[in-house]
Amino acid sequence: MLRILGTIFAGALGLAFGSFLNVCLSRWPVGESVVAPRSHCRTCGRTLAWWENVPLLSWLALRGRCRTCGESIGWRYPLVEAAVGGLWATLLWQSLSFADVNSDSWALAHMLHYPIVPFLIAGSALFIWLLMTLAILDAEHLWLPDWLTLPGIAFGFLYTMLKNRLIYEVTYDFGPATPPITLGAVNCILTILAAAGLILLIRWVYWLVRKREGIGLGDAKLMALLAAWLGLPGALVAFALGVALGTITALVLLVLPKRAGETEAWTAMKLPLGTFLCIGGIVSGLWGLPIIAAYLRWAGFY
Repeated sequence: MLRILGTIFAGALGLAFGSFLNVCLSRWPVGESVVAPRSHCRTCGRTLAWWENVPLLSWLALRGRCRTCGESIGWRYPLVEAAVGGLWATLLWQSLSFADVNSDSWALAHMLHYPIVPFLIAGSALFIWLLMTLAILDAEHLWLPDWLTLPGIAFGFLYTMLKNRLIYEVTYDFGPATPPITLGAVNCILTILAAAGLILLIRWVYWLVRKREGIGLGDAKLMALLAAWLGLPGALVAFALGVALGTITALVLLVLPKRAGETEAWTAMKLPLGTFLCIGGIVSGLWGLPIIAAYLRWAGFY
């Protein structure tokens, strides 16, 4: 019961944060505040009533159009809300998996005694929300702002350090020995640099071959962010998935007939690599360990 109720609550909270994310995605690119003015139609300027701000339900009730001017409300709004809600619900369902084999009272006591469980849930939820933000900004504007990626790297570093500390305390039940904090910090920094260096290396090779920029520096910072939160194996899973998604998208665009008036060659088209990396990062964050384990079994390592 705890797992079911927690999943429903996480999904509802995700819908609310997805609605707020839509506000950010609409206002940040044009330099507007996300606090004021209140939510309004971006065509006619009418302030929305409270019932027009209910995630998903309002869009369905309005049939995707403003009730005053009739302007279409894009599909991005319900999709973002549903995605954040679904991903947060999935995260909590996975995190409370131990409640299936134990009583709800034991599960709750375990969470209260070992704060690592709510800490991991909160950190992972923030990570998913951040990647959703960057994915859509890059898809719509080819923009990965430094004021999101750089603090994201810092938060990821702190999250990893604290997570490792809490895992150590749970594993050794607060024993006298302490983990080598300095060594862990150095390893995390090297992981971040290695992940960013992978993108910079690809960027340099592309420049040598094509004599033009093919990958932005924002993608390198995003890769560093993924490594800070997921570690190097998880970041490499995200990278592999992102490259695969980008390749599939490029092949689909290649075979699609060119639209009327479109003269730009497909080789000159700009694809949002950051969007694909973010999708890979979300998948890696939720299912990275099973993916790595499956790969190791397939490769014959065990």
